Amino acid sequence: MYKRFIKRVFDLILSIIALPFWFIILIIIGPIMYLQDKGSIFYNSPRLGKNGQIFTMYKFRSMKMNAPDLRNTDGSTFNADDDPRLTKIGKFIRKTSLDETPQLINIIKGDMTIIGPRPDLPEHRELYKGNEARKLEVKPGVTGYNQAYYRNTVPWKERIQYDIYYIDNLSFWLDIKIFFKTALSVLKREDIYVSENSTKSSKSKSAGM
Repeated sequence: MYKRFIKRVFDLILSIIALPFWFIILIIIGPIMYLQDKGSIFYNSPRLGKNGQIFTMYKFRSMKMNAPDLRNTDGSTFNADDDPRLTKIGKFIRKTSLDETPQLINIIKGDMTIIGPRPDLPEHRELYKGNEARKLEVKPGVTGYNQAYYRNTVPWKERIQYDIYYIDNLSFWLDIKIFFKTALSVLKREDIYVSENSTKSSKSKSAGM
């Protein structure tokens, strides 16, 4: 019942409540983004949705126009505090996660949910092995298990297994835990950037679940 109906109702209610606040953010940040390099305010990118359907995911643009696409060795997107591709306002919206707020539109459209696995690029589907395609059994989320408990400290393949754990244990209470843990991580600005050499134990953080 929760997974099939109530979760969608909560998504719509919370997104509609948040929409006026997002418009305020847009009015403040949008002109600053444009004036810094005269580029588009939004960055729209194709992503894998539920059952592998491709949709357009919306973000505020944090990088300079025509910035090169850099990847980590596991195929995930490269990001770092000293990334020269970031604009000045881009660094700020990355650290505060404001760059993700346009995904409220994706939630209202039904492409995404508030809590769920973060969506991969379409080409990543070819890299799935074993049970990894199970990640596509649910709608992707603005935040999820990984973002709440690990953010960018674990490799992409490991993140997929945590996504599958979330799918197998999806419940109202797990979503509540993820929601508030994400809020805490954003406020503390923890683990924002990818660390390929991270050796943090998954057991130590999973114990909190």
